[in-house]
Amino acid sequence: MAGALDGVKVIDLSRILAGPFASQTLGDMGATVLKIEHPNGDDTRRWGPPFVTRDDGSVDAAYFFCCNRNKTSVCIDFTRDDDRAQLVELIKTADVLIENYKVGSLAKYQLDYNSLGPLNPGLIYCSITGFGQTGPYKERPGYDALIQGMGGLMSITGEENGPPQKVGVAVVDLMTGLYASTAILAALRHRDKTGEGQHIDLALFDVQAAMLANQAATYLMSGQVPTRKGSAHPSIAPYQPLKVKDGYIMLAVGNDKQFKSLCEAANCSQLANDERFSTNPARVQNRQALENQLTEHMRLKTIDEWIALGEQHRFPCGPINSIDRVFKDKQLCSRNMIVGEEIKMVANPIKLSETPIQNYRTPPLLKK
Repeated sequence: MAGALDGVKVIDLSRILAGPFASQTLGDMGATVLKIEHPNGDDTRRWGPPFVTRDDGSVDAAYFFCCNRNKTSVCIDFTRDDDRAQLVELIKTADVLIENYKVGSLAKYQLDYNSLGPLNPGLIYCSITGFGQTGPYKERPGYDALIQGMGGLMSITGEENGPPQKVGVAVVDLMTGLYASTAILAALRHRDKTGEGQHIDLALFDVQAAMLANQAATYLMSGQVPTRKGSAHPSIAPYQPLKVKDGYIMLAVGNDKQFKSLCEAANCSQLANDERFSTNPARVQNRQALENQLTEHMRLKTIDEWIALGEQHRFPCGPINSIDRVFKDKQLCSRNMIVGEEIKMVANPIKLSETPIQNYRTPPLLKK
């Protein structure tokens, strides 16, 4: 069965994570993705350990495998005239080009949008940089951890009295990749109607600001600067890890009805009727008192007992799994979220009824 993007040709000039994650998403949905690599290969081929030995005896880091499946490697050193001419010929028949070079650095090779647009008027050219094509920071390099810091995410991540922390995965890169794939699909839709290609300008810094979501809304509408609250939610309670008999569970109580159900399961229905806790705004205001009283009851049962009670009484809670437990979880396994035989990969989570994602070719060998 052909994928939803069957017939779409993508030239992937990007490296590391954000751009490759975008092109992988397109490749998963059936696009033909040519990964253009310098003869030395994408840097992430060496970002290990751990490493994986390939069929040809070469060795690539596990990191490379998270964002480069369903692609074909084409080694081109576009600083060489012959190689650049080969690349331009490929671009002339492409639908999409994704790149993440520093602002202006491709112009000297005539590989920028202004140079390529006239050769292929329908080309969707997606540029991913740290700070965008305009503005005072446009020439600065941008890396995920740097942007997490500059973009406010680290200021709201970590324990209240501890140092700022970055998130455990490169969330800005990943979100930028998702924004890029969404923008590319929108641009393809526009081209279907008009025949016009266009330039997409995506900045990690912009994406990080957009990712602040409710935290940004809190500041912009109230002037209150959000602070770190550990794993607790700034606007909902109880919405945090709580200590139980044999470890911790994550509670995610989103409304008053769920809180009442939790209190019934914990044999502390009086808390749901206490004016300090009867509504969510009151619970947020009296968060510490609520945590102290609720923990006394939560400690009496195990993780498994609380999960069973959550299902029975219909309040959201779950275990705080290590990564190995995640990929052994019966729900995840039932959704076919692990693919591959010799080399296992996380499947694309998109479930399409008419054009399901079925093709999972392992990331390409470096073709020199």
